[in-house]
Amino acid sequence: MPSVSEIFEIPKFYYFKCGNDYSGSKGDFSYKIKSNDKLTAMTWHGKLCSMKAEIENQQEFECTQEGFDSMIKWLEEKCSE
Repeated sequence: MPSVSEIFEIPKFYYFKCGNDYSGSKGDFSYKIKSNDKLTAMTWHGKLCSMKAEIENQQEFECTQEGFDSMIKWLEEKCSE
């Protein structure tokens, strides 16, 4: 089963549509996706959890498949910056 991202191991949209949050990292790049009425993606560098880290980037996306796809692309771009 292919991943939704070429860089990260992120669950499919249905996982978030059900209201679940998710966090992960690749090297020093960390991210968290919060699911509510919208999807909120946050990024930072380092191994601290999101509550202790200094969030460098935060963006909201519609809680739709299209919004989810845009969020994945945004996360991949932030990781490669």
